[in-house]
Amino acid sequence: MPPAVEFQSVSFSYEGPTVVENATFVIQAGDFVSIIGPNGGGKTTLLKLMLGILKPDQGSIRLFDRPPRLNCSKVGYTPQFLSVDFSFPLSVLDVVLMGRIRTGFSLSRLWYTQEDRNAARCSLQTLQLNDFAETPFRNLSGGQRQRVLIARALCGEPEILLLDEPTNNIDAASEQILFNTLTQLNQIMTIVMVSHDIGFVSQCVKNVICVNRTVAVHSASAMNGRTIHDLYGQHGMKLVLHDHY
Repeated sequence: MPPAVEFQSVSFSYEGPTVVENATFVIQAGDFVSIIGPNGGGKTTLLKLMLGILKPDQGSIRLFDRPPRLNCSKVGYTPQFLSVDFSFPLSVLDVVLMGRIRTGFSLSRLWYTQEDRNAARCSLQTLQLNDFAETPFRNLSGGQRQRVLIARALCGEPEILLLDEPTNNIDAASEQILFNTLTQLNQIMTIVMVSHDIGFVSQCVKNVICVNRTVAVHSASAMNGRTIHDLYGQHGMKLVLHDHY
Protein backbone atom coordinates (compact mmCIF):
# COMPACT_ATOMS: atom_id res chain seq x y z
CA MET A 1 0.00 0.00 0.00
CA PRO A 2 1.42 3.46 -0.90
CA PRO A 3 1.99 6.05 1.85
CA ALA A 4 -1.02 8.15 2.79
CA VAL A 5 1.02 11.37 2.44
CA GLU A 6 4.46 11.97 0.99
CA PHE A 7 6.28 15.32 0.90
CA GLN A 8 9.51 15.58 -1.07
CA SER A 9 11.59 18.78 -0.70
CA VAL A 10 8.47 20.96 -0.39
CA SER A 11 8.77 24.73 0.10
CA PHE A 12 5.95 27.28 0.17
CA SER A 13 5.51 31.01 0.77
CA TYR A 14 2.59 33.47 0.62
CA GLU A 15 4.41 35.89 -1.71
CA GLY A 16 6.77 36.76 1.15
CA PRO A 17 8.99 34.93 3.63
CA THR A 18 9.08 31.16 3.30
CA VAL A 19 6.47 29.49 5.53
CA VAL A 20 7.46 25.87 4.86
CA GLU A 21 11.03 25.15 3.83
CA ASN A 22 12.36 21.96 2.21
CA ALA A 23 9.91 19.64 3.99
CA THR A 24 10.49 15.93 3.38
CA PHE A 25 8.50 13.32 5.28
CA VAL A 26 6.15 10.34 4.87
CA ILE A 27 2.91 9.50 6.68
CA GLN A 28 2.15 5.82 6.32
CA ALA A 29 -1.39 4.54 5.76
CA GLY A 30 -2.95 3.75 9.13
CA ASP A 31 -0.75 6.18 11.06
CA PHE A 32 -2.02 8.71 13.61
CA VAL A 33 0.09 11.86 13.34
CA SER A 34 -0.07 15.22 15.04
CA ILE A 35 1.36 18.41 13.56
CA ILE A 36 2.61 20.73 16.31
CA GLY A 37 4.45 24.03 16.38
CA PRO A 38 4.21 27.70 17.38
CA ASN A 39 1.65 30.12 15.97
CA GLY A 40 2.66 31.12 12.46
CA GLY A 41 5.05 28.19 12.21
CA GLY A 42 3.29 26.62 9.20
CA LYS A 43 0.98 23.98 10.74
CA THR A 44 -2.22 24.92 8.90
CA THR A 45 -0.22 25.64 5.74
CA LEU A 46 1.11 22.08 5.84
CA LEU A 47 -2.44 20.75 6.13
CA LYS A 48 -3.65 22.88 3.20
CA LEU A 49 -0.76 21.62 1.09
CA MET A 50 -1.87 18.06 1.85
CA LEU A 51 -5.41 18.98 0.79
CA GLY A 52 -4.23 20.48 -2.49
CA ILE A 53 -5.74 23.87 -1.54
CA LEU A 54 -2.22 25.30 -1.81
CA LYS A 55 0.41 24.33 -4.36
CA PRO A 56 4.08 24.14 -3.35
CA ASP A 57 6.57 26.58 -4.80
CA GLN A 58 9.07 23.74 -4.96
CA GLY A 59 8.98 19.98 -4.46
CA SER A 60 6.20 17.43 -4.79
CA ILE A 61 3.31 16.12 -2.69
CA ARG A 62 1.59 12.77 -3.12
CA LEU A 63 -1.62 11.60 -1.48
CA PHE A 64 -1.95 7.82 -1.81
CA ASP A 65 0.60 8.06 -4.65
CA ARG A 66 -1.34 10.68 -6.61
CA PRO A 67 -1.42 14.52 -6.61
CA PRO A 68 -3.73 15.72 -3.79
CA ARG A 69 -6.32 17.28 -6.11
CA LEU A 70 -6.77 13.94 -7.89
CA ASN A 71 -7.40 12.09 -4.63
CA CYS A 72 -9.58 14.57 -2.73
CA SER A 73 -12.43 12.03 -2.52
CA LYS A 74 -10.29 10.05 -0.06
CA VAL A 75 -9.95 12.99 2.34
CA GLY A 76 -12.17 14.17 5.18
CA TYR A 77 -11.32 17.64 6.52
CA THR A 78 -12.36 19.66 9.56
CA PRO A 79 -11.17 23.30 9.52
CA GLN A 80 -9.96 25.24 12.54
CA PHE A 81 -12.45 28.09 12.27
CA LEU A 82 -16.19 27.82 11.79
CA SER A 83 -17.87 30.32 9.45
CA VAL A 84 -21.63 29.89 9.72
CA ASP A 85 -24.59 32.24 9.44
CA PHE A 86 -26.47 31.08 12.54
CA SER A 87 -29.66 32.79 11.33
CA PHE A 88 -29.86 30.12 8.60
CA PRO A 89 -32.08 27.25 9.83
CA LEU A 90 -29.72 24.28 9.46
CA SER A 91 -30.27 21.11 11.45
CA VAL A 92 -27.38 18.95 12.62
CA LEU A 93 -28.33 16.38 9.96
CA ASP A 94 -28.26 19.09 7.27
CA VAL A 95 -24.70 20.02 8.23
CA VAL A 96 -23.46 16.42 8.27
CA LEU A 97 -25.09 15.66 4.89
CA MET A 98 -22.84 18.32 3.33
CA GLY A 99 -20.06 15.75 3.62
CA ARG A 100 -21.78 13.73 0.88
CA ILE A 101 -21.68 16.48 -1.73
CA ARG A 102 -18.36 15.44 -3.25
CA THR A 103 -19.09 11.69 -3.19
CA GLY A 104 -22.70 11.35 -4.23
CA PHE A 105 -24.11 14.70 -5.29
CA SER A 106 -24.27 16.31 -8.71
CA LEU A 107 -26.06 19.15 -10.46
CA SER A 108 -28.25 16.57 -12.17
CA ARG A 109 -29.49 15.25 -8.79
CA LEU A 110 -30.44 18.05 -6.43
CA TRP A 111 -31.35 15.87 -3.47
CA TYR A 112 -29.78 13.39 -1.09
CA THR A 113 -30.41 9.66 -1.47
CA GLN A 114 -31.30 7.28 1.32
CA GLU A 115 -27.72 6.03 1.15
CA ASP A 116 -26.52 9.58 1.84
CA ARG A 117 -28.85 9.88 4.84
CA ASN A 118 -27.79 6.51 6.18
CA ALA A 119 -24.14 7.54 5.95
CA ALA A 120 -24.90 10.82 7.75
CA ARG A 121 -26.74 9.08 10.59
CA CYS A 122 -23.95 6.52 10.90
CA SER A 123 -21.43 9.36 11.25
CA LEU A 124 -23.57 11.01 13.92
CA GLN A 125 -23.76 7.73 15.81
CA THR A 126 -19.98 7.38 15.65
CA LEU A 127 -19.63 10.81 17.30
CA GLN A 128 -22.40 9.99 19.83
CA LEU A 129 -24.68 12.65 18.35
CA ASN A 130 -27.48 10.53 16.85
CA ASP A 131 -30.04 12.05 19.25
CA PHE A 132 -29.24 15.54 17.89
CA ALA A 133 -29.99 14.91 14.21
CA GLU A 134 -32.97 17.28 14.05
CA THR A 135 -31.56 19.83 16.51
CA PRO A 136 -30.78 23.27 15.07
CA PHE A 137 -27.02 23.50 14.66
CA ARG A 138 -26.98 26.94 16.28
CA ASN A 139 -28.34 25.47 19.52
CA LEU A 140 -25.32 23.23 20.14
CA SER A 141 -22.38 23.89 22.43
CA GLY A 142 -18.92 24.54 21.00
CA GLY A 143 -17.82 20.98 21.68
CA GLN A 144 -20.93 19.52 20.07
CA ARG A 145 -20.47 21.70 16.98
CA GLN A 146 -16.89 20.50 16.65
CA ARG A 147 -18.03 16.88 16.78
CA VAL A 148 -20.72 17.60 14.16
CA LEU A 149 -18.06 18.97 11.81
CA ILE A 150 -16.00 15.82 12.30
CA ALA A 151 -19.15 13.77 11.56
CA ARG A 152 -19.52 15.81 8.35
CA ALA A 153 -15.94 14.90 7.39
CA LEU A 154 -16.62 11.22 8.12
CA CYS A 155 -19.85 11.21 6.13
CA GLY A 156 -17.88 11.08 2.87
CA GLU A 157 -16.25 7.80 4.03
CA PRO A 158 -12.64 9.04 3.72
CA GLU A 159 -9.44 7.06 3.98
CA ILE A 160 -7.59 9.93 5.69
CA LEU A 161 -8.97 12.44 8.18
CA LEU A 162 -7.33 15.87 8.48
CA LEU A 163 -8.22 17.86 11.61
CA ASP A 164 -7.13 21.44 12.30
CA GLU A 165 -7.09 22.15 16.08
CA PRO A 166 -10.10 19.92 16.93
CA THR A 167 -9.72 20.47 20.71
CA ASN A 168 -10.06 24.26 20.51
CA ASN A 169 -12.90 25.64 22.65
CA ILE A 170 -14.27 22.30 23.83
CA ASP A 171 -14.82 21.15 27.40
CA ALA A 172 -13.15 18.21 29.12
CA ALA A 173 -16.09 15.84 28.56
CA SER A 174 -16.19 16.59 24.82
CA GLU A 175 -12.42 16.19 24.64
CA GLN A 176 -12.62 12.73 26.16
CA ILE A 177 -15.34 11.70 23.69
CA LEU A 178 -13.17 13.05 20.87
CA PHE A 179 -10.13 11.14 22.12
CA ASN A 180 -12.09 7.87 22.29
CA THR A 181 -13.61 8.44 18.86
CA LEU A 182 -10.31 9.24 17.12
CA THR A 183 -8.65 6.22 18.71
CA GLN A 184 -11.40 3.98 17.29
CA LEU A 185 -11.34 5.67 13.88
CA ASN A 186 -7.59 5.17 13.62
CA GLN A 187 -8.25 1.44 13.35
CA ILE A 188 -9.78 2.02 9.90
CA MET A 189 -8.21 5.25 8.61
CA THR A 190 -5.17 7.51 8.71
CA ILE A 191 -5.51 10.59 10.94
CA VAL A 192 -3.50 13.81 10.77
CA MET A 193 -4.28 16.35 13.48
CA VAL A 194 -2.95 19.87 14.02
CA SER A 195 -2.85 20.60 17.75
CA HIS A 196 -1.25 22.77 20.43
CA ASP A 197 -2.38 20.37 23.15
CA ILE A 198 0.54 18.02 23.74
CA GLY A 199 -1.30 16.43 26.65
CA PHE A 200 -4.09 15.37 24.29
CA VAL A 201 -1.64 14.45 21.54
CA SER A 202 0.44 12.23 23.82
CA GLN A 203 -2.56 10.01 24.56
CA CYS A 204 -3.23 8.83 21.05
CA VAL A 205 -0.75 9.73 18.30
CA LYS A 206 2.08 7.54 17.05
CA ASN A 207 4.24 10.21 15.43
CA VAL A 208 4.62 13.98 15.72
CA ILE A 209 5.50 16.37 12.89
CA CYS A 210 7.18 19.44 14.41
CA VAL A 211 6.82 22.54 12.23
CA ASN A 212 8.53 25.88 12.69
CA ARG A 213 9.19 26.75 9.03
CA THR A 214 11.39 23.67 8.80
CA VAL A 215 9.92 20.24 9.53
CA ALA A 216 11.14 17.39 11.74
CA VAL A 217 9.39 14.11 12.53
CA HIS A 218 9.59 12.37 15.93
CA SER A 219 7.88 9.39 17.47
CA ALA A 220 5.41 10.51 20.15
CA SER A 221 7.44 8.67 22.79
CA ALA A 222 10.52 10.73 21.90
CA MET A 223 8.87 14.08 22.67
CA ASN A 224 10.53 15.64 25.71
CA GLY A 225 11.36 18.98 27.27
CA ARG A 226 14.38 19.55 25.03
CA THR A 227 12.35 18.88 21.87
CA ILE A 228 9.56 21.21 22.99
CA HIS A 229 12.03 23.93 23.96
CA ASP A 230 13.74 23.75 20.57
CA LEU A 231 10.38 24.01 18.82
CA TYR A 232 8.55 26.64 20.88
CA GLY A 233 11.32 28.43 22.76
CA GLN A 234 11.21 29.15 26.47
CA HIS A 235 7.60 30.40 26.49
CA GLY A 236 6.23 27.18 25.01
CA MET A 237 7.27 25.02 27.92
CA LYS A 238 4.38 26.13 30.13
CA LEU A 239 1.83 25.57 27.39
CA VAL A 240 2.42 21.99 26.43
CA LEU A 241 3.87 19.90 29.22
CA HIS A 242 0.81 18.60 31.03
CA ASP A 243 -1.05 15.32 31.40
CA HIS A 244 -4.67 14.23 30.93
CA TYR A 245 -6.22 11.52 33.06
